[in-house]
Amino acid sequence: MSRLSFLLGRVGRGLLTIWFAVTVTFLLLRILPGDPALALASPNMTEDIRATILQQYGLDQPLIVQYGLYMWQLVQGNLGMSFTQSVPVVDVIMQRLPWTLLLTLTALALTIIIGIPLGVAAASHKGRATDRVVQILGVTGQSLFVPSVGILLLFVFGLFLGWFPIGGAFDNGVYGMDWYLSVARHLVLPAVSLMLVQIGSYVLTMRSTLIDALGEDYVTLARANGLPYRQILWKHALRNALLPTTTLIGLQLGFLVGGAVLTETVFAYPGVGRGIYDAVTQLDFPVLQGAFLMLALTVVVANMATDIIYGYLDPRVKTS
Repeated sequence: MSRLSFLLGRVGRGLLTIWFAVTVTFLLLRILPGDPALALASPNMTEDIRATILQQYGLDQPLIVQYGLYMWQLVQGNLGMSFTQSVPVVDVIMQRLPWTLLLTLTALALTIIIGIPLGVAAASHKGRATDRVVQILGVTGQSLFVPSVGILLLFVFGLFLGWFPIGGAFDNGVYGMDWYLSVARHLVLPAVSLMLVQIGSYVLTMRSTLIDALGEDYVTLARANGLPYRQILWKHALRNALLPTTTLIGLQLGFLVGGAVLTETVFAYPGVGRGIYDAVTQLDFPVLQGAFLMLALTVVVANMATDIIYGYLDPRVKTS
């Protein structure tokens, strides 16, 4: 199989995944309790007004017709209009997407920067106190729940100590460098809470795979040739141990995005996750559909990038 065929196959599977996510989202939204017409008018509206509103947005059509119209608009790049804001869904999402990307990428960077060295420290001190402490921290991290961590950090560092803001993405009335500093301060607690619930998997995976790599024959040969242990650890064993961790990054990205939805809700962070929460309460179908489409695209693209990086780290991996 040529590299081009491999890439086309991955793109095809990615498009199939996106279609499946879009279809499931469309169907799930239609079975939510509540009346979307209430988001557009008053609870005291007459039945005639309600029928007119549903007809205007095509919600009076059979489900299969609504789905066909939605997919046709989607192919044309039209995500529809927000029920509650009366603006294109694309504008609503693009206004919030940068904040979600900033949050998730910061949390991912912190997870990798902290998690991998912790896993290396545990593997290189196997059976010692360092190893046991890191394992306890890793298992504890895997058992954490995003809202619980967020609320705890919010209470301790936001309300009790007052070190960081308790909501939003920046302070009003600040400009220039002060604005960037304000954004950074507002980002700390959401990013740390999201990092804490992800880091356990990275630490334990890195520890396990590095211990296996250190037991391989090439490591024994390198030691016999007199190479320094630090060079063997960081230059040879770590590269092979990074392969499962790289795969984990792609697999965990979906959980990272899901965690971002909960984190943004807790911290009132103005990202796509907070927009999803608001749209659910308002039964704003177009915004929900557009948001889930963007999240699905992000996960699919990230997984494709993971495959490419995996091939770079391990030249033995063939496109076949």
